[in-house]
Amino acid sequence: MERAQGKDQHHQPRVIVTPLAYDEFAAAGEGYQGMIDASAAERCGTADEIAEAGAFLLGEHAGFITGTDLLIDGGVIAAIRTGNYQLQG
Repeated sequence: MERAQGKDQHHQPRVIVTPLAYDEFAAAGEGYQGMIDASAAERCGTADEIAEAGAFLLGEHAGFITGTDLLIDGGVIAAIRTGNYQLQG
């Protein structure tokens, strides 16, 4: 039996400061602002924070972590699941 040699890692960034986020804020930003306000972090994440998470998953300290899905959202999904935020649309 062969063993998988690679890691099957995924990370799911959510409310992150990007040009798209700036466009959302410029157009009233109610969707993003609602997610930010409802999240535990109460702020947007940064591209550097997403890169750090990816570096960790690929680094030596994550050697036993495989097949994971790392949600990087500052608590937005928790707010949705607990009823503290409802998706627009």
